[in-house]
Amino acid sequence: MIGSPTRDRVAERREATRAEILDAAWAVAHEKGIAALTLRDVADRVGMRPPSLYSHFASKNAIYDAMFGQAWQGCLDALRAAAEDGLPEDPRAAMTVMGRAYFDYAVADQSRNQLMNARISADFEPTPEAYAPSLAVWELGRTHLAAFGVTAQADLDLYSAVVGGLVDAQLANDPGGDRYARQFDRAIGMLADHFGF
Repeated sequence: MIGSPTRDRVAERREATRAEILDAAWAVAHEKGIAALTLRDVADRVGMRPPSLYSHFASKNAIYDAMFGQAWQGCLDALRAAAEDGLPEDPRAAMTVMGRAYFDYAVADQSRNQLMNARISADFEPTPEAYAPSLAVWELGRTHLAAFGVTAQADLDLYSAVVGGLVDAQLANDPGGDRYARQFDRAIGMLADHFGF
């Protein structure tokens, strides 16, 4: 008696090919910049002709969409890991831990950060599925700040702007360095003072 198959090998190969294409897209983005990504460059990396990519991704924006989802899922994983053992009870310290986790993740990969936080193409807008981890990052941060009484949207926006601004300044003015990373604790301290912590 022949048993029923327990694996869908075709689906596994298809998923492996999609992963290979995304890895190639990230490699191109790291070499040329996220906005300079072309299907030809990606196809060359995986040994395909550009039209063959369409059997795995409908367009370049579909590749961007998958990359966007990967990037924000990685960020969510990094923030969850930072909070995994419990955040400090001191609000200032907790804000620093969570903000630093985001900062470190963002500055580690400029192309990834650009995809996550800049408009790289006038016609690219992430799908709700790809955007979901971004919303989860926001909700995680909001939940942690709310535990310390920071609930006003303007205060959440300010925290996000301070951390994001430090990321942008680091990547724009001292990529690979630590000029703005060294200012991180000071900036969060000033914000904590403003919040009355």
